[in-house]
Amino acid sequence: MTNRALVIGASGGIGAALAEALIARGAEVTRLSRSGGAFDITDPETVASALCGLDGPFDMILVASGMLAPEGGRPEKALAEIDAVAMARVFAVNAIGPALVLRHVPRLLPRGRRAIVGVLSARVGSIGDNRLGGWYSYRASKAAVNQIVHTAAIEIARQRPEVMLAALHPGTVETAFTEAYRAHHKVAPDVAAANLLAVLDRLTPADSGGFYDWAGKPVPW
Repeated sequence: MTNRALVIGASGGIGAALAEALIARGAEVTRLSRSGGAFDITDPETVASALCGLDGPFDMILVASGMLAPEGGRPEKALAEIDAVAMARVFAVNAIGPALVLRHVPRLLPRGRRAIVGVLSARVGSIGDNRLGGWYSYRASKAAVNQIVHTAAIEIARQRPEVMLAALHPGTVETAFTEAYRAHHKVAPDVAAANLLAVLDRLTPADSGGFYDWAGKPVPW
């Protein structure tokens, strides 16, 4: 049972839905977000100040921040569209930001009992599943965060073997994040949240460090 949860990126479509779903389960939820408290996941000092100001332990920590492309831009369709500044911004939000959070996570986790850390990723971050190309910055940043989560799981397991970390693909969700992109099937944020929490509920320590889709199926690296 999740008694205390921390949701980072809690003002976004999926993050807000995750927070509400956890509250409906009876959890005490702490929310951090840019619009709900000036939490900038890309700024080391902001992250450190916010997380060091929290008292753990948390049974669940979720990182639901993400960016497809900088405001006013779009994912690259070709190599010729790659822009260094835009790519750095996408990496800062999608990979470096979660790494800055994970740096502080061990202090917020319990010892001797189950706890879960979930980080939103995306199937397009899978190298093995890439058949269409394009979206260089988004794909590469999600591949990077998958490696960060996997590596953090190895380290954290040495001191807290009951803690599980996972990179999660939520599917295509109806949010401002995806409204400009067509998809064969989009799910509502509350449905996505329920799916992801169901996946996390089923994780065992042997699954820690994995990359899973909304149905709990492993996604190729």
